Amino acid sequence: MRKLYFMLLLCLLPGMLFASESNATSESATADNSLSVERLWQLQRIGSPIVSSDGNYIVAPVTHYDVKADKGYTRLWLFSSDGKQQAPLTATGMRASEPTFSPDGKTLAFISQRDKDEAGQIYLLTMNSPGEAQRLTEVPTGVYGIKWLGQHLYFISRVWPDKNWDEMTSQLKADKDDKVSAKQWNALPYSHFDHFLDENRQAHVFRIAASGGAVQPVTQPLGYQLPRSSQSASSYDIDPKEQYIAFNANGWDNQVDAKIDIFLARLGSAEAINLTLDNQAPDTNPSFSPDSKSLAFSRQRIDGFYGDTARLHVYDLAKKTSRELTSNWDRSVNNFVWSSDSRSFYSSIDDAATNRLYHIDARSGKQRAITQATSYGSPAVADANTLIATNDSFLFPARLVKVDTRSGKSSRLDNFNDDILNSTELGTYESVTYKGAEGKDIQMWVHYPAGFDKSKKYPLFLLIHGGPHNAIGDSFSYRWNAQTFASWGYVTAWPNFHGSSGFGQDFTDAINPDWRTKPLADIQAATKWFENQSWIDTERMVAGGASYGGYLSSILLGTEHPFKALLIHAAVYNMYSQMAADFAVHSTRFGGYWDNPDIYKTISPHYFADKFNTPTLVIHGQLDYRVPVGQGFELFRTLQSRGVESRMIYFPDENHWILKPNNSIYWYNQVKDWLTKYAEPGAR
Repeated sequence: MRKLYFMLLLCLLPGMLFASESNATSESATADNSLSVERLWQLQRIGSPIVSSDGNYIVAPVTHYDVKADKGYTRLWLFSSDGKQQAPLTATGMRASEPTFSPDGKTLAFISQRDKDEAGQIYLLTMNSPGEAQRLTEVPTGVYGIKWLGQHLYFISRVWPDKNWDEMTSQLKADKDDKVSAKQWNALPYSHFDHFLDENRQAHVFRIAASGGAVQPVTQPLGYQLPRSSQSASSYDIDPKEQYIAFNANGWDNQVDAKIDIFLARLGSAEAINLTLDNQAPDTNPSFSPDSKSLAFSRQRIDGFYGDTARLHVYDLAKKTSRELTSNWDRSVNNFVWSSDSRSFYSSIDDAATNRLYHIDARSGKQRAITQATSYGSPAVADANTLIATNDSFLFPARLVKVDTRSGKSSRLDNFNDDILNSTELGTYESVTYKGAEGKDIQMWVHYPAGFDKSKKYPLFLLIHGGPHNAIGDSFSYRWNAQTFASWGYVTAWPNFHGSSGFGQDFTDAINPDWRTKPLADIQAATKWFENQSWIDTERMVAGGASYGGYLSSILLGTEHPFKALLIHAAVYNMYSQMAADFAVHSTRFGGYWDNPDIYKTISPHYFADKFNTPTLVIHGQLDYRVPVGQGFELFRTLQSRGVESRMIYFPDENHWILKPNNSIYWYNQVKDWLTKYAEPGAR
C-alpha cells in the first residue's frame, strides 16, 4: 500500500523524488569549498517528524531559503520507513507547518496560509488519494498549536474574548486601517522576544469537527486563558477519548511573575481544577496517556529559575494522585512522548552536552539511554521498538532517522543536503575537559580547521554561549556555527562553563545570583588551557558571545585578559536597565535592584567600564525585546566615550537573533572582517 501510494504521488508530482528543493547546486559552483555562510543558507532544514498511527506514513516539514528573495519556504515531505523514497506533499512558495495525523492515519492536517487567507488556517489532505488540500477553518484571528483527537481538531487562537468572529474580522480590518500606531498597556506582560502583546486579546483553545462546522470554544467557558507571553501545542492536551482537557494557565492574579500551573477540566464543563496549586514554579507540557488513564507533565521546583531541573510527573485521573518519576535523576525532562502501550516515555534529554534519546519507565521512573554520540531531536513513536527523530552534529545538519529503541542503532531516511555537504571540506572537533572554578571539571568543544596541522600555530576564537543555562551540545547551528568560524582559519571552542545545562542541578544553579565569578573563572581557565597548547598563537586570540555570552564578554572587557578583540552581540550590559526587558532574570527569585542593590553592583558589566580598553564589535537588533537594543547602544557609547576602538552594527529589522538570510551573511562577513583585523586567520 505504501509503495503504491508513493508511485501515485510521483505521478501527480513528477520529477520530485529525492528533489533537494534548494537552489544550492547552481550557486555552490564556487572555488570556496568550506562551510561558508553562503553554504549554510543553501542547506535545507528538516523539522520534527510525525508518524501516522498505522506506521504507514512519515511526514516532516522541510525549509529552504531563497537568498535573492530573502525568504524561507517550508514544505511538508513524505518519507518511507525504509529510507528509499521521499516526496513533497505541499507546493513550494506556500506556508505549511504543524503537520498532524488523524487518529486513523488516513488524513493529514496542517496549517497553511494560501489564496485569500489573511491568517494561517487548518487544511486537510487525504493520504490514500492525494490531491489538493482542503481548507477546514476560516478563523479570522488565525490558528496554531493544532491537535487531532477523536472526531475533532483542536487549535489555539488569540481572540478578543468579548467579540464574535464577525466582530473580530471587523476589528482586524479596523486595526489594519488605523493611522494611530500607539500601543497601550495597563499591566505586564507587554512583549515577548520580538513582538508586542495586545492585552485585550487572549489565547484560547477551540475545536472544530473534522467534517467541518462551527468552531467551538473550549477554554473560554472555563474562565482561564493560556499563558499570555507564549503558547504552543505543548500548552494543552486532550485525552484520546475526548473526555478531558489539560492546559497551562496562570494560577494567580499576578501577571508580572506568572505562576504557570496545569488545569484539568471535562470537555463541555464550565469548571477547571488547578492540579498544581501547591507548586510555585512552572508545571508544563501536559500530555495524556494513550489509554486515557494518566496525565504526565514536567515540574520545576524553584520559582524564577528557568534552568531548574524539570522532573517528570504522572497524575492518575481515577485516583486523583500524582507521582514524581524522576526525582533521583539529575537531568531535565522537558519534552517527552508516551509509548503506544502507556507503559513508558521517550524523550530527548540534554545530557552532558549531547541530546540523547532516553527510555523512561512510567512505573518506576528508571531511565535508559538509547543513543550515545551526536544529538537527537524530540522523537515520534513508529511502533513498539522504533522511533523516528532528527539527528544532527557539529558536522551535519538535522537528518531524518529511524532509531531502534533496543540497540540504539539509527538508519537514515532522507538525503537532503548531500549534494552540498559532499563537496564541502569540513574540519574536525573533539570534547576536552579542564579544571575550572573551584577545581571543577569543565567540558569544552574544540573545533579545528580543515587540514589542521599541530606543528603550526593557529589563532583562537573563544566562543561564549548564551542562556546562561543552555549548554552547547553536539549539534548543528546556523547561527554562530563553530565550523564556519573554523573554516576561516581559527581554532574555535565552546566551553560549557558553570551554569550550563545538562551537568546536574548544582552545576546549573551554581551561578545564581552571581552571574560573574564562576563563569569568568571558567573562561579564564579555558584561555589558560589554550595558551598551554603548542598549536595556539597566543598573540592571535579573540573572543565573543551573545545574550548572556555577550554579558560575559562584557565582563571580560572590564577584566584583564589576553584577547586582541571582542565580539559582543545582544549583550546584557547594564543589569539595571535590563529591567526594561520582557523578562528580568534576577528579580523574581532575588528581588529587584531596590531590594538587593549589592547583587547588581557586583555583577553588572557597566560598573567595570573604567577598565574597558579592548577593541570591540557591538551588534544589536531593534526588535530584541528580550535584551532591549538600548543595552547595545549603552555599551557602544561607553566604548566611544573612553576612546576604545569600536564599531556598532545595528539591525532595524532583526530581534535577539539575526534570522534573515542576507542579514546573516552580512553578520558573518562583518564578524570575519573584525576578527581578521586583530587576529589574522590561518596557520603560521
